[in-house]
Amino acid sequence: MKITVIGGGSSYTPELINGFLARVESLPLTELWLMDILPERLDVVGGFAQRMVAAKGAPFAVHLTTDLHEAVRGARYVITQLRVGWMQARHEDEYLGQRHGLIGQETTGIGGMAKALRTIPVVLNIARTMQAVAPGALLVNFTNPAGLITEALARYAPDVPAVGVCNVAINAKIGMLEGLKERLGIDVSPERAHLNTLGLNHLSWHRGLTVDGEEMWPHVLAGYLEHLKAETEPEWDVRLIETLGMIPNYYLQYYYYTARKLAAQTKWPPSRSEQVMEIEKRLLAQYAEPDRTEPPEGLMQRGGAYYSTVATQLLNAHHNDLGEVHVVNIPHRGAVPGWPEDWVLEMPCAVSRAGVIPLPAEPLPLACFGLLTHVKAFELLTVEAAVHGDRDAAYQALLAHPLGPSADKVQAVLDDMLETNKAYLPQFYQQIKQI
Repeated sequence: MKITVIGGGSSYTPELINGFLARVESLPLTELWLMDILPERLDVVGGFAQRMVAAKGAPFAVHLTTDLHEAVRGARYVITQLRVGWMQARHEDEYLGQRHGLIGQETTGIGGMAKALRTIPVVLNIARTMQAVAPGALLVNFTNPAGLITEALARYAPDVPAVGVCNVAINAKIGMLEGLKERLGIDVSPERAHLNTLGLNHLSWHRGLTVDGEEMWPHVLAGYLEHLKAETEPEWDVRLIETLGMIPNYYLQYYYYTARKLAAQTKWPPSRSEQVMEIEKRLLAQYAEPDRTEPPEGLMQRGGAYYSTVATQLLNAHHNDLGEVHVVNIPHRGAVPGWPEDWVLEMPCAVSRAGVIPLPAEPLPLACFGLLTHVKAFELLTVEAAVHGDRDAAYQALLAHPLGPSADKVQAVLDDMLETNKAYLPQFYQQIKQI
């Protein structure tokens, strides 16, 4: 079995390596190909990955390449964890928001839109390459904005099986299980629990948790409300949680508490990208240590906790026909009654050799559905803008986003976004040359 990681020079890669090493008995991986367009970065991270695997008896081979076709050819699974423009582009996304008085964030608001415009054409090219040299391979996308990228894949590469993954759901589930253990003495492994969550990537609401088929949500919610009431500065208003009866994905704070988040931006630097740059500088220096065969503790500061668990468990469930339930991003295909069937949602799905099948789910209440519809309109317009270099679609996407600029500022923000990212947005500038 050949598995390919596009963006193999990522600082996340060692965690992914540990995930594969932990599953060598059930996932018969023989070749792991790490592909990156930065040879110097690939040499450091890839070299460390090779030492990690060698230290465990070399259960599979680790190959390094800068050639996409070579990396993908014959792969059974392709994982995308790339960042177009690298960390500097994330930095630009954050400060693009700040200088226009808007949320500057990697996946949410105009920062997420800028990243999607850069990334969608690249991931669609990977999908076309897979179709040519690895037909039938499953594309597992971890690249942010994960839901929006998966939306583009579903619409413009429908013949390539693809699913978007995120670590937010597993983090939430593990947190809830820790709360149950502390409050009720219930100690169960995450594999025995299923999280009922629905929405979009980074715009979802958790509303149920079953353990061995028994609904534990009343206990989870009661414990969470107790926790909030005991906090001096709780992350959510108690009244909000009581009214919804659900726990929002923490990215919803950008929507529910926009002023608070904008105020935090005035204290930059450092922004999150600047913090990550420093973390990655230290990590890469540690990865380069010739005797190192284990990831450093500082890797957890990078973010993405349980990423390896999410990715490798999904592949394991798919290959071994386990029928496990995973929260992923995929077109729901009618699983949510009354919602457009082609919408990509983040929701529980059964994963087996038959594919990734969305499980039937009750629609969200109006208070949540209204916001979700608003953001989905933005996503659909952003996909069209990214694929076709359509400036009108990009304008309308900014106009539609709840965290976007007022109508009289949309063009200025769009012009700034496009000019800032000009090197990575040829689709928007080729048309101008042709005219």
